[in-house]
Amino acid sequence: MSEIGRLKPIKKARIGLYSGGLKAYWSQFEGMKERLIEYGKFIENNLSELGEVYNFGLVDDEITGRTAGEWFNEKNVDIIFSHSATYYTSSTVLPLHQICKAPVILLNLQPTPQMNYAKTSTGEWLAHCGACPVPEIANAFNRAGIKCKIINGLLGLKETPSISVADEVTYNRPEAIKAWKEINEWAMAATVKRTLQHARFGFLGNNYSGMLDMYSDFTMLQAQLGIHVEILEMCDLDRNLNQVTDEEIAAKVKQVEEFFVISGDSPSDPIAKKPTKEQLEWACKVAAAQERMVKEYDLDGIAYYYHGSDDNHYEQVQGAFIVGHSLLTAAGVPCAGEGDLKTAIAMKICDTLKKGGSFTEIVAVDYIEETIILGHDGPFHIKISDGKPVLRGMGVFHGKKGTGVSVEANVISGPVTTLGVTQTHNGKVKFNISEGDAVKAPILMIGNTQTHVKFPLHPDRYMDKWFAEAPTHHCAMSVGHNAALFEKIAYILDIHQAII
Repeated sequence: MSEIGRLKPIKKARIGLYSGGLKAYWSQFEGMKERLIEYGKFIENNLSELGEVYNFGLVDDEITGRTAGEWFNEKNVDIIFSHSATYYTSSTVLPLHQICKAPVILLNLQPTPQMNYAKTSTGEWLAHCGACPVPEIANAFNRAGIKCKIINGLLGLKETPSISVADEVTYNRPEAIKAWKEINEWAMAATVKRTLQHARFGFLGNNYSGMLDMYSDFTMLQAQLGIHVEILEMCDLDRNLNQVTDEEIAAKVKQVEEFFVISGDSPSDPIAKKPTKEQLEWACKVAAAQERMVKEYDLDGIAYYYHGSDDNHYEQVQGAFIVGHSLLTAAGVPCAGEGDLKTAIAMKICDTLKKGGSFTEIVAVDYIEETIILGHDGPFHIKISDGKPVLRGMGVFHGKKGTGVSVEANVISGPVTTLGVTQTHNGKVKFNISEGDAVKAPILMIGNTQTHVKFPLHPDRYMDKWFAEAPTHHCAMSVGHNAALFEKIAYILDIHQAII
């Protein structure tokens, strides 16, 4: 399947980096300062693949620490990696983090798995003693009310510096691989934070009436996540619909033919039919209008729902939403139905990480396969589909007005993680996270997305735990086991999370 190009680029995290050291050492041990600077440059080069890196260099006394704090503020960094390059006093770096409030991750990355005991001098040892100051730093941060996380492991060099008497080639050791996996996840978490802080979500129409779990305070979401909510009316979409050209419709028809299978009549459901030519062309015209509206309002995501009177024009427009919103979701503008803004945010988080993020809810339990079927009658993330999604004509959208074309698909088999964004009784955003495995099993042929997911627990036990966290009934499904990554995002955003 060809790729759908992204309409909105992913924001790059602004990553701060410095190496901690002790100024007194530089005159005592020749070459040590330069050696530690090179270690810092190695970390910088690796991080540069994950965002915009601002490497201050060595912070080796309290004055330099204050200067670095101001410098990182000027660079507006989202996260700071503090490399413990050798021993240094806590008074050196505490002022830095009192000035710059970006989340801090301490890197205790030893250059060698084992010192050459027979040849190691004091200066050589000090280049390997990054763990020594970490307890002191953690204590000072704790007493100052500064949160930090610590990554322990090996540096991961591919060649040994000429100054070293030990073997520093550690890139293939598990301690280096694990450490850099964690570093990458923290950088990705910072990318999500920056993306949300610059994201514009369209709220088109209203919520599905009575779904109290989905009602949200837009100010609360902006205050805690940084997003902007642009309230849109159906007439905003209709204005774009009136401007759609025949060329745009033809382009959408071609896109639909490339990315979807056009179904015949469902063998099991009389309301799910082969889409008519008129239904498909109308869906493509609306899809072109949806893309126009995204560009007009510079949207990064959409939550939508419209409930109109019988046979009015806007009802006919909303009946064609699912195809265009599926294409937008695959293009980096996730769309959530029923006005579920919180799940649109969950989908955006997953998409920013390039993990998919498909709109879903619990459909049913298969007690024979011991799976929970997750899906919805709404947008599907085409990029994580097991084969081409199927388009079906729908005589009725259950529980809703109108007719149109819907998507039938399931997520590719393998590890998956659900991310639910919900709200607690005290107005706090919360993540509900669970890992499982998508498995191949029969799905209903009713024009809905559905995926069988086997969780580590029996379905009843899983639901006991999931429901106890008071989730919103929708969530986003991502590919891969991403709980550790979502947990880091919650930490960076300073919001609650529960892993089931």
